[in-house]
Amino acid sequence: MRIVIQRVSRGSVVINNAETRSIGMGLVVFLGIEHRDDNRDVEWLLRKLLQMRIFSDVENKMNLSLLDVGGDLLIISQFTLMASTKKGNRPSFIEAANPSQAIPLYEHFITMAESALPGKVFYGEFGADMKVSLINDGPVTIIVDSQNRK
Repeated sequence: MRIVIQRVSRGSVVINNAETRSIGMGLVVFLGIEHRDDNRDVEWLLRKLLQMRIFSDVENKMNLSLLDVGGDLLIISQFTLMASTKKGNRPSFIEAANPSQAIPLYEHFITMAESALPGKVFYGEFGADMKVSLINDGPVTIIVDSQNRK
């Protein structure tokens, strides 16, 4: 499981050119799920995400977590994060989990996030056409992979 975390002053997603979900200050997280992932990856990754100290304190040092600042969280499923570009010019998505495996893990990630941040979690729709907008604050962008826990 791989996430791309972007610290934002605001973010939004338009789903199927109809519904818009928006956040203020917080994190936009793009979530990719691969076939080797399970609930342990979800739990490890979410704990890491919620405790990551990437917000500035009064001394302007990145010392505060999303929980500390009471920020919002926007979660977007994105299978293209699992792309392999080792061979040729067309990315391969063979490592990405199929929907029957990925959807329950995506939903588990959202449910756990909502438990930790009641009223602060918003998300896209798995497999839908989505247009994501954000104002990256910093900029701060971090990639975390549960298969590479260094």
